[in-house]
Amino acid sequence: MPKLWNETIESHRHAVRDAILETTWKLVIERGPLSVTMTQIAEGVGIGRATLYKYFPDVESILRAHHQRHVDQHLDELTELVGGPGTADERLHALTSRYARICYYRARHGSADLSALLHRDPDVTDAETRVHALFTQVLAEVATGGGVRTDIAASELADYCLHALGAAAKAPDESATTRLVELTMRALRTDTEAS
Repeated sequence: MPKLWNETIESHRHAVRDAILETTWKLVIERGPLSVTMTQIAEGVGIGRATLYKYFPDVESILRAHHQRHVDQHLDELTELVGGPGTADERLHALTSRYARICYYRARHGSADLSALLHRDPDVTDAETRVHALFTQVLAEVATGGGVRTDIAASELADYCLHALGAAAKAPDESATTRLVELTMRALRTDTEAS
């Protein structure tokens, strides 16, 4: 087949897949994860059920794919912040701010049932490992310049950051999230810098 034909088919498949992911998410938010059927999804997308089954075997697999796409986007953002411009301290602050915002908004999208369904996947564990590695990397850089405490290993400080910033999920608003980031950053400083 000609290259243009292959590209056209591939872009069509990608567009259909995206439509399936977005339609399913909207239906699940409206009705709940246990109330959505493959028939409803197919109708919402404007395709036949047989076509839908060529892409996904069930609703859960669609939700997992949608979730994984968001996780990948967040990991790309965080990775870019760690490797981006600025001093190591600036990059650490950007990383903590963005991660706290991710936690804040994640808690406001979907239900407890949906969260339980999506966060038991091994891919989530892999994502958590990668986020931990990003925090460890930038914390080690900041520690080299004396910007964070060195009496605790960078990987342990990363554990602290992830747990502390995870509290943003329960923050009443974005300004509380900002205060949480600042508190976390102060706790990372050496004793002389904290006072």
